[in-house]
This record gives sequence, structure tokens and C-alpha cells, in this order.
Amino acid sequence: MVETRDRLALALDMDDLVAALRLAKRVAPWFGVAKVGLELFAAEGPEAVVALAGAGYRVFLDLKLHDIPTTVGRAARVIGGLGVAYTTVHTMGGEAMLRAAVEEMAEGARAARVAEPCVLGVTVLTSDTEAPKNVLRDRAALAAATGCGGVVCAASDLPEVRRAAARLLTVVPGIRPAGVAADDQARAASPGAAIEAGADILVIGRAVTAAEDPEAVAGAIADEVGRAVRARG
Repeated sequence: MVETRDRLALALDMDDLVAALRLAKRVAPWFGVAKVGLELFAAEGPEAVVALAGAGYRVFLDLKLHDIPTTVGRAARVIGGLGVAYTTVHTMGGEAMLRAAVEEMAEGARAARVAEPCVLGVTVLTSDTEAPKNVLRDRAALAAATGCGGVVCAASDLPEVRRAAARLLTVVPGIRPAGVAADDQARAASPGAAIEAGADILVIGRAVTAAEDPEAVAGAIADEVGRAVRARG
């Protein structure tokens, strides 16, 4: 059975590695995954991955690769050697690009003698309210067909994703506990509702990182997720 903390990814959307590590260590009892996005990676580079892995986290490198297949493949080979647990590519890049990402990611991991990362296909951003269902369905199916291990999608997209790619891991951003502002997440969901809808991993950022008491918020989220997991069976 997957532990609750392994279902929770802390989004460290900041440009200071020292501050990110300090916060990550405070909430480590409740979060097992640390997400390094564009901001932190641009500021600190691979050192952010090394430092968070050293702090005991499985690292989720969220760069949403999207370019021509050759360029993505070369970047994927480098990322594969970093020792990350999860990383993202954007499914709108198409079949050849996705296959290049998956294949080169695996090759990079083998060359570095580290575990192969789970490649997550980003479907439709949680800020996008206009993408039709057929786009979501097609992108989820493409992720499965090209060897991705999972997808990133909004909680409201989970039923459609499950129909198109039932076996893939589902990673859901845009998580907001009750009483927390949605900000730019147009399709947000509470932690419990996302788990009940079928999410495997929840990405949680500002609700914890901007909280006056991050430990209290993290504990409350973990309790809510634990209850939802038990209810889901």
C-alpha cells in the first residue's frame, strides 16, 4: 500500500535553494516528493535535484519539455542521469517527441547507473478552461502509447484520463484545501476530492509554502488524503 506521504508532492516554486531546503525539511514528515519547477531549476540548476534527493525526497523535475524530437531527446538523456523519480514532457509535442523523451531518458539513467525516471505526459494545464475533451483524451492515449509512465492532469479531467489510459499514474496539480485561494489555478480541487476522483499523486505548493504554519497545514492535508485513500479502498 502506498504511504500517504508518497502521494504528496511539495511544489517548491521559489528561486532560493536554501529557503527551499529549509521548508522541505520542515514538512518532510508529510511529503515524500519534492517538485523542482522552472523557477528553482533556472536559479539553481541540477544542484536543486541533488540537494533535495540528499534530504530524503524523491524528486519530481517539472520542466515540461516541448521542442523538436532531437532537442528533447538530448535534454532527456541529461535529465535521465540526474536521478530524478519523475519528470515531465508536454504531450502536445507529438508522438516522435514523446518517444524520444522516453527512450533517451531511459538511456541517460542506464549510463549514469541510476533508476529510470517515470516520464509524465502533461495533458492540459490546470489554468486552461477551454480545451475540449477530445484533446485531453487524445493526449492521454498518446502518453500511454509512447511509453510514458503517467500523466499530469486536473482533478476534473481524471474520469476522461482513466477511460483513455487506465494504467497510467495520475499526477494532479492545482490542489487547494478548503479556504485557500485558487490563484491562477482555474480548475482547482481539494485534496480529498482529488483522491476520491482517482488521483495517485497530488502536487501542493502555495497552500503550504505560503502558510504561516506550514507544518499544521501539511498535517491537515495528509490527514484529509489519508481518509480519502481509506474511503476509496
